[in-house]
Amino acid sequence: MFNKAGAALLTAAMLAVSPAALAQDDGGQTSENGDTYRQLKLFGDVFERVRANYVEKVSDQKLVESAIRGMLSSLDPHSSYLDKDDFQDMKVQTEGEFGGLGIEVTMENGLVKVVSPIDETPAAKAGIRAGDLIVGIDGNPVMGMTLAEAVEQMRGKKGTDITLTVRRGDKEPFEVTITRDVIEIESVRSETFGNVGYVRVTTFNEQTQPGLESKIESISEDLGDDLKGYVLDLRNNPGGLLEQAISVSDTFLDAGEIVSTRGRDNEDNKRYNADAGDMTNGAPLVVLINGGSASASEIVAGALKDHGRALVLGTRSFGKGSVQTIMPLPGHGAIRLTTARYYTPSGRSIQADGIHPDLKVRQAEVKPIENGERRREADLRGALENGQNGDGENGDGAANDNGEGAGSAEAEDAEEKAAQKAARLQEDYQLSRAVDLLRGLTLFQSRVLQN
Repeated sequence: MFNKAGAALLTAAMLAVSPAALAQDDGGQTSENGDTYRQLKLFGDVFERVRANYVEKVSDQKLVESAIRGMLSSLDPHSSYLDKDDFQDMKVQTEGEFGGLGIEVTMENGLVKVVSPIDETPAAKAGIRAGDLIVGIDGNPVMGMTLAEAVEQMRGKKGTDITLTVRRGDKEPFEVTITRDVIEIESVRSETFGNVGYVRVTTFNEQTQPGLESKIESISEDLGDDLKGYVLDLRNNPGGLLEQAISVSDTFLDAGEIVSTRGRDNEDNKRYNADAGDMTNGAPLVVLINGGSASASEIVAGALKDHGRALVLGTRSFGKGSVQTIMPLPGHGAIRLTTARYYTPSGRSIQADGIHPDLKVRQAEVKPIENGERRREADLRGALENGQNGDGENGDGAANDNGEGAGSAEAEDAEEKAAQKAARLQEDYQLSRAVDLLRGLTLFQSRVLQN
């Protein structure tokens, strides 16, 4: 049985962890230190009562770890305790492969909130969206769980099913059954839409910068002098490694500050600057963001916006502007502790405000309106002829892009890919607006140069 001597030993051990905080000096610290001793004695008393009188026997390790989890989780949604397994999982995630559903989550009003689903993962395929609230896991209510407990329940072996109860906006909760899988993240994907290069960054892990450089080189080789600009898609990107966010920003910047961090201590105040050299040679750039763009995504969008390097299009980002430092605890795991805030080059804090787009464009479904064929000048009786030779831009003299072999398998494949890209732009209104914006900018610039 745990006695007062045991409580005293526990308190003494805890005090030994942070002697600097309890050291007395001549500056009036004695009273503050005495209060700290009293609070730690209170903890020891509670620990003793729970250990001795709780209805079931609980190990000392569980009690202490639970106390640590509670202490950290009460600070903010992103500070937490990682046991050995959690710490290992976190390290695997930053390397780009891990097990689970494929969602980035946080805690909001006692419920698990989806920051964003990761592309091509079980959660994304099941229709989970940024902003969804998970209110139940396999029939168990989430209210009352810590974030770590909820995440632990969502983990499991590959191929096993989990049923989430989801609340979306003001609608009634509904259930979604998802099959767990090993999540292998391709952090950067790319394609072209006509003469516009499209780069999608899904997360910021160790593979992101090499992947970005490879995709930009590929697009540049494919389009050559026809390249009109790039769309950098950061929608539903939950963030990741700070160093990768800095590196991605540096890819498009030639100089200047990328981000600064400011904390409680001067040692937490740091500024990160771009190195000389823009990999895209200043090509026009549009950055797409939405409410699922968080943390590292916001650093990139904020840096490119503040430097006037890109136009930011979409909706306001998530607003996670805090820095978490991972502090290993030898033999136990680690703690994730919020130690600073992020600031954009203009000095604006991202925290709780996010990045506001230059052009606010909500995702929408666009349908053509059929008004019928209207009469034109050429339809009027006695209308004057155009007066120019040929039939103009749309005349019969227009070149046939498909050439003589338009019926070949290669041409049919090209037509099918073109149709798929057209359908993609029809379905993704924000992307369509971004591509049109780039084409409009380059067209305008070329005409200004001609004149």
